[in-house]
Amino acid sequence: MVGYDPKSEVKSISAVEVAVAGSASGFVTRALVSPVDVIKIRFQLQIEQLSPRNPLAKYYGILQTAHRICHEEGPTAFWKGHVPAQLLSVSYGAVQFVTFECLTELVHNATSYNTRNCIVHFVCGGLAACTATMTVQPLDTLRTRFAAQGEPKVYRNLRHAVVTMYQTEGPLTFYRGLTPTIIAVFPYAGLQFSFYNLLQQLYKWVMPSEGRNAGNVKNLVCGSCAGVISKTLTYPFDLFKKRLQVGGFEQARAAFGQVRTYKGLMDCAGQIVREEGPVGLFKGLSPSLLKAALSTGFTFFWYEFFCNLLYALKNTGSTKGVCH
Repeated sequence: MVGYDPKSEVKSISAVEVAVAGSASGFVTRALVSPVDVIKIRFQLQIEQLSPRNPLAKYYGILQTAHRICHEEGPTAFWKGHVPAQLLSVSYGAVQFVTFECLTELVHNATSYNTRNCIVHFVCGGLAACTATMTVQPLDTLRTRFAAQGEPKVYRNLRHAVVTMYQTEGPLTFYRGLTPTIIAVFPYAGLQFSFYNLLQQLYKWVMPSEGRNAGNVKNLVCGSCAGVISKTLTYPFDLFKKRLQVGGFEQARAAFGQVRTYKGLMDCAGQIVREEGPVGLFKGLSPSLLKAALSTGFTFFWYEFFCNLLYALKNTGSTKGVCH
């Protein structure tokens, strides 16, 4: 289903329907995984070691962080920045899946490569994600700022955040962290799509044909495994992106502990290794893997679900038209 397949019945759905399925998938997934994402961002932005033995560490475990955020900021804090996050997810899902489907169809029509090949999915998935990232990067920066701020809030709402950031930091601030994002997103998304495809093929090889009736569960499991593998291999760049995105936002970070200013990607990486050690490159990995498993699994699950739903609705409508 994911990617152009000349043998698939569902290939008849249009680019608009693919965009709708991608957007709906992003919307549902974002709502479900937002609490884990907020915890992950808090871990990534904390300079102090994530350990209960460190008296300066505000956060050091998933459950401890969840309890502290809930106690200090209330349950709604887990959906901080949810409006820009939803705009991000809906837009990203639409652009990524439409681009991916178009690229894999182009490969089928213009080359001799098999569109179900894992390498084709890696390249097309990476390019699709880069296209989507360039499109939604300002929303990602806004989402990070909202998730990172404590009390009292620096930004009252989305409009206030946009105006304040533009006036005080300039338009380029909305693209902070773009370099590590692009560097990381190509292999990350490429690995997501290729491993999802590979695991789907492995499932067909391992599972006898009479036992292949749990398609939705298969999509969820294959997507979750693909997300965990991809995130582990590319995680440090996600950390760099988050650190760079909150540059110029130091006053709102003071309540969470130490703050740092970075001149760029290499300076960010160097400071982290010097001050926090190599393990600092993987701060927040545990909630990130949890989020990757949930978000990637849900993304593919819901995308396939909505594609099948739209195809079924179209097919039902055309059948009724023929009957009348």
